[in-house]
Formats: sequence, structure tokens, C-alpha cells
Amino acid sequence: MLGFKKVPRQCRIAVSLLLLAMQATPSFAVEPQPRMWSHLPMDRNFAGIAFAHTDADIAFDPTLKLEDVKMSLDVVAAKYIRSFEAFGKSARVDVTQPFMRGKWSGLLDGSPASTSRQGFGDTFVRFSTNLYGAPPLAGKAFGAYRAGAQSETIVGAGVVFRLPTGDYHSDKLINLGQNRYAIRPQLGVTHSRGPWSAEITGEIGFYGDNDDFFGGKTLSQKPLYIMHAHLIRSFSPGQWLALSMGYDYGGENQVNGVEKNDDKRDTGWKLSYVHPLNRATSVNISYLNIDTKNATGMHSNTLVAALSLAW
Repeated sequence: MLGFKKVPRQCRIAVSLLLLAMQATPSFAVEPQPRMWSHLPMDRNFAGIAFAHTDADIAFDPTLKLEDVKMSLDVVAAKYIRSFEAFGKSARVDVTQPFMRGKWSGLLDGSPASTSRQGFGDTFVRFSTNLYGAPPLAGKAFGAYRAGAQSETIVGAGVVFRLPTGDYHSDKLINLGQNRYAIRPQLGVTHSRGPWSAEITGEIGFYGDNDDFFGGKTLSQKPLYIMHAHLIRSFSPGQWLALSMGYDYGGENQVNGVEKNDDKRDTGWKLSYVHPLNRATSVNISYLNIDTKNATGMHSNTLVAALSLAW
């Protein structure tokens, strides 16, 4: 009914490129996302669903009297992408909505305690365009261009909006939503030669204030600087393996104007494999590890499985 049988063979590549944009993990800024600037056929729709399981050790600010905190989090994320032409360039819009269920356990003021949460996370909307390379093509023209592109450089720009739609309660310290807007401008470069591709993306995160933070306080955050790098090996149309690295720095929090001296300095690495099932569907399996270099932060391991469709 969605016309999957009419999808050109070349769209197998495009479907697989989108799987790692399925942000099923709990929105880690340092999580590296390969293939964000890949060439897509114009006027196509892509949809996907992903499941992620994360186990983590969390170090909170000592003033919160939370110690030895462990998290077990399951996330189901749905995503929709539409490719289109804008001002003579190839562009796309992504919308991602996660649903989360998690449990946190540890010591509160020296005594064992635990809590659980279930509900929707914040909604993510991303707009991006390729400034150089990746011309806006569709159908046979797109297939012919991709078949002849043995060496290619793409430069892209984008912006991610985080909308405060997630479940939030001001009387609770742990929430699924952040109760504030955030915006992350992005700039990326991809260079491909034969079966190999190298990609680098830089981002800056800007955050609005949460004026209903725990205890009736106001939470603000300084800009967060993020860098991602990827090495990708393609094996056949739509089948590829990627090793990715991420790093973030900054993002110090303030509560009622008082600096918390909790600048982030996190590293992450990710191994991803994408395999096409047919001309319209692909599957992705990936593993993500995140490690904080500061006294507060998170050490986590995440497994992700995703399915993507195109029409």
C-alpha cells in the first residue's frame, strides 16, 4: 500500500544510510552518528523504529547525596525523514520521538533507594542541507550519479531542535524530558574514495533555561561543544560497517545562577553494521560506549537494533 515494490534498487543504499540516525539511545550528545550528510534521492519518505537497551553507572553532584547510582533503560524510538530540494540543494527533515522505560537504583543520603520512570522523551527535529556535492536528483538520475561517484566530497550544514515534550515532574530529580528547548547547529564534511568514507561533524549545543527545576530552582547551561569522527567501509549497495568516535566539552550547569563546576568531558565510541533485507528495508545493529572523564557524568553501554523502510 505504501508502494515499496516501486522503490528503485539504489534506494537500498539510502535506506541503510538512515538507520544510524535512529536516536534510540537516551539522547547522548556525545553519541557519534555516522552518515548524517549522505546523499539521498529527492522526494522520498523514510521511516524506522529502533530499540535500545542501556546499562550505566552515574556519578551525580555530591550535594545531591546520590551515590553508586545505576541505570537500566529501554528506549523505543520512531523516526520519519523526508528528502526534498531547497534552493537548488538536496535537503532533509528528520523527526524523532522516543518512548522510555528505566530504573535507577543507588544510595540516597546513605540509604538504599530506587525509582523508575516510563513515558515519552523529548521530540527531536533536524533540518539539514548539503552545501557542496550531493546534487538534488531522483529516480534514474540519482542511480546513475551514485554508480559513477567513485570519489566524492560532501559538505553539509544542519540544525537540531530538542523540544520539551517529554515526561517531566518538577518534584523529581530524575526525568525523561528536560523541560527546556535546546538547539544544536551542525557542520559536517564527508569524503569517499572507493569503498571507504571518512566523515567529521562539529556541533555546538545551546540550551534554554529550565525555570521549574527540582526544588523550584532555575537550571541553566553553558554551550556544549561536540565533535564526531567516522570511518566507514562499504561492502555492497546498502551494506556497510562503521567505527565512530565522539567527544564533548563544556556545558557547565548553573542552578539559580550558582555555577556547579561540572563541565562535561565525555568520550564515546560506536561500532555499527547495516544490512539490506530488500530494496525497501534494512536492519542495523550497533554498540555504543560512553565514558566520562570528570567526577560527575555517566559510564554506559548501549545495544541498538533498528529497522528502516523507504517509499
